Amino acid sequence: MEKYILALDQGTTSCRAIIYDKKGNPVITSQKEFQQFFPKSGWVEQDAMEIWTTQMNVAQEAILKLNGDYQNIEGIGITNQRETTIVWDKNTGKPVYNAIVWQCRRTADYCKKLKDEGYDKMFKEKTGLVIDSYFSATKLRWILENVDGAKEKAEKGDLLFGTVETWLIWKMTDGKAHVTDYSNASRTMMFNIHDLAWDKEILELLGIPEKMLPEPVPSSKVYGETKTTIFGGPIKIAGAGGDQQCALFGQTCFEEGDVKSTYGTGNFLLMNTGDKPISLDNGLLTTIAWGIGDELKYAVEGSVFVCGAAIQWLRDELKIIEKAPYAEPASRAVEDNGGVYFVPSFVGLGAPHWDSGARGTVVGLSRGTSREHFIRATVESMAYQCKDLYDVMKKDANKKSEEDMGGDGLRVDGGASANDFLMQFQADIIGEKIVRPKVIETTSLGAAYFAGLAVGYWKDKEDIKSNWVVDKVFEPKMDDAEREKLLRGWSRAVKTAQYWSSLGDDEEE
Repeated sequence: MEKYILALDQGTTSCRAIIYDKKGNPVITSQKEFQQFFPKSGWVEQDAMEIWTTQMNVAQEAILKLNGDYQNIEGIGITNQRETTIVWDKNTGKPVYNAIVWQCRRTADYCKKLKDEGYDKMFKEKTGLVIDSYFSATKLRWILENVDGAKEKAEKGDLLFGTVETWLIWKMTDGKAHVTDYSNASRTMMFNIHDLAWDKEILELLGIPEKMLPEPVPSSKVYGETKTTIFGGPIKIAGAGGDQQCALFGQTCFEEGDVKSTYGTGNFLLMNTGDKPISLDNGLLTTIAWGIGDELKYAVEGSVFVCGAAIQWLRDELKIIEKAPYAEPASRAVEDNGGVYFVPSFVGLGAPHWDSGARGTVVGLSRGTSREHFIRATVESMAYQCKDLYDVMKKDANKKSEEDMGGDGLRVDGGASANDFLMQFQADIIGEKIVRPKVIETTSLGAAYFAGLAVGYWKDKEDIKSNWVVDKVFEPKMDDAEREKLLRGWSRAVKTAQYWSSLGDDEEE
């Protein structure tokens, strides 16, 4: 009987299930989008029950497409949108409120208050993170403070908290396992990344009962088995990781200095920093990359909130393109951006700016601006944002060349990395080569690898490393003068987005 690994990829806008073989090739994929809710400006929510049912539906569909059953699946690995916060009643299994999504900015004022009170250094030293509404902690506090009876129930031990992988594991094991892997825990702003434990001082400050928090565990470990009613028989759940850490692992960035950039809903640049956390300036974050047995790896990360989501915006809200891939030929249809720059700060700016008040801004419009110029400016915005992260990462980590940052250029993955125009522009704008592997869905692949290692499907990391194959290398072709001119325009556009928010609005939010 053929054996495979099933990866559950619970993303920000869709749920996917991908079945992988020994070579790390995706043999079956099933995917379905789910609904997003925007109840107020800057607020983003999802239905946690819809996430659960959608994820199980695509998982069941993938196994059916395989013409097999649960016995063909050696183990399940889960990767998920990080920081998204779910609180549910452990007795009924029902969420007490919608999932508050990582993009949601509703707690920005409370985060500002914490900063004003001087807690920045304490949070940074303990968690590796800056104080920001991006992370789970203040979202969880908001639910406890704003949902009737939630605080009292939590203190009694009747409510549970989890990021999405925790929620899915709890549901799949019928409540037997309430766990979170180290990489997801490190994104909550409540987890001490040095002690590998929930930080009591932070919990007390935020008023969060520790009893509602999941047990922190390694990224590669058997957490339990699925209840038989889901797949017809039990399957081991053996790996979990936040989407960006999974992508780092799926790109086989196993060595200190290896860097990858993922172009998904957001854009995330991560560098493996080895066995010790490195405290950085310039807006980058220190995070746990993964835990496998006794091995613990750390990373530095730059996070951009809106990347591929800007293309979805063109498609769904503005109706400028019918399908996301149409953005590439539209971008090629004009010689340049026509002086147009788009800063897609719909929910504020992430690293390196960390400006929660900034909003989406378009500058440089003229009577000659065309639909294609607007689309091209949107695509180019992804590369500019990545460039901002890449520069501060090199500066912070004292890396002077691409040889120091992994040796073979910037490894890329995620849906938008299939756009050759974007990848060439990315190489041009950072002035270094871009390396795209044959399998660009490395987020789910990393989750599969975590699970496969735990159940012995793959022997070790060397066994995995042989699966990584280059698809295409993009060499920089743009001259320095043109690059500098474009970057000056981008810098002015970002300042414009920030200036808008600095003017204030008594009626805003």
